[in-house]
This record gives sequence, C-alpha cells and structure tokens, in this order.
Amino acid sequence: MSVVEQYARAHIVTDVSVPLIDELEAIPVTLRYDPERDPRAVRIGLPGAGAGTHEWTFGRELLEEGLRAPTGSGDVRVWPCGRVQAVVEFHSPEGVLVVQFERQALLRFLRRTYMAAAEPVTH
Repeated sequence: MSVVEQYARAHIVTDVSVPLIDELEAIPVTLRYDPERDPRAVRIGLPGAGAGTHEWTFGRELLEEGLRAPTGSGDVRVWPCGRVQAVVEFHSPEGVLVVQFERQALLRFLRRTYMAAAEPVTH
C-alpha cells in the first residue's frame, strides 16, 4: 500500500489570525493518507510560521460524509458549501480555523486513498 500525498489550494475564511497567511490568497495545503500508519485516517497540513506546518489528523469517513452533509464534532467539522466548495473547520486551543476547499480536489484525493488502500500487499 502506498502513501497518497496531494497538494491543493484553499482559502482561510476565519477571523483567527494565522501568521504568514493572507486571507485573500489561496494557500497551499497538503492532503495526506498513509494506509500503513492508519488506514482510516487522513491528514491535512496547512502552512505555519517558519518552516513548520499545522497538521490535523481525522477520519477519512468524516471527510467523505462532510462533502455530502454537515458532519463532525470535536476538533474537526466538515460540510458542503454550495455545489463546488467544501469547508473544513479545525478547533484548537488557539481558536477555530475555517478553511474552504474546491470540492473536486477533496473528491479526487478521496478516490486516490481508496485506490491506495485496495492495492495488493507484496512482500
């Protein structure tokens, strides 16, 4: 099984101050799936201050369901936003970060994760 890593562009649509991120500009986001680490989880990494990133790990099923209807509780919530966009909301001690994605980018990523999970294991 192979790791899936996909880059996407997203918009921050929140009042929380995020260093080095301009709300008007699309930011680079890393979508990652590692079936050997956890076959049920996906990770989303956002650029942070310095060389670091802010990364959230949550259930792949939550992302999939959130593209159809609002879902989630706790640290991550996902919901569709019109016909072409989706919103992922991250909760942390620093506040709430709301990120808007093109829905097709998330769907493409999910398709790739299911294909990677279905790959035969060879030793």
